[in-house]
Amino acid sequence: MTTQGNGLHTRVLDILGLEIAAGEHQPGQVLRTDELARRFDVSRTVVREVVRVLESMHLVESRRRVGVTVRPTEAWNVYDPQVIRWRLAGADRPRQLRSLTVLRSAIEPVAAGLAARNATPEQCAALTECALGMVATSRGRQLEGYLEHDITFHRIVLDASGNEMFARLGDVVAEILAGRTHHHVMFEDPDPAAVTLHVRVAEAVREGDADAAERLTKEIAVGALHELDVLAP
Repeated sequence: MTTQGNGLHTRVLDILGLEIAAGEHQPGQVLRTDELARRFDVSRTVVREVVRVLESMHLVESRRRVGVTVRPTEAWNVYDPQVIRWRLAGADRPRQLRSLTVLRSAIEPVAAGLAARNATPEQCAALTECALGMVATSRGRQLEGYLEHDITFHRIVLDASGNEMFARLGDVVAEILAGRTHHHVMFEDPDPAAVTLHVRVAEAVREGDADAAERLTKEIAVGALHELDVLAP
């Protein structure tokens, strides 16, 4: 595809994905390729490419002589980072954030405990560097800078666990953290207690203290849930 084609593809995909995630197209509703092409003023080729992506996420199903049918929520690939991004952009954001944060609370503490056992010296150093970066950007409304360090911190923990299933959740956690920041479900400056906990997790991983790493990471998750009670009830 040309650069222009890629731009059209992205635009149509984002609009349709957001609409489906928001429930504007109900399960069972049929979307016609020719109607979509007219609506977005794009070729049928672009529409077909968009549909293929939505099919890969299990948001729709394309059948010959039927059209593109919207699938029920239960069929969606809810772990797809783009699906998470679309769902967090909608009115159901508070419930989605809570669901995703509960998922984190179940996984990340175990991953941190494993990281304390398995992390390489390089991973320990990178984790400490990220924690210090979070401290440095935790004041003065530097949320984008803080977010960058926060995402990298949690990716390292998941990778350092040595469990490939946990490691694959890095993009999911990144979308959760980005969604909280970009949809203003964060205080203007991060909670100082949460920042300190990240520093202590890095120390526990570096020292090989699996129990402390798991407990402290659990505290981070509990704190995130408490923040949602305040900011996204």
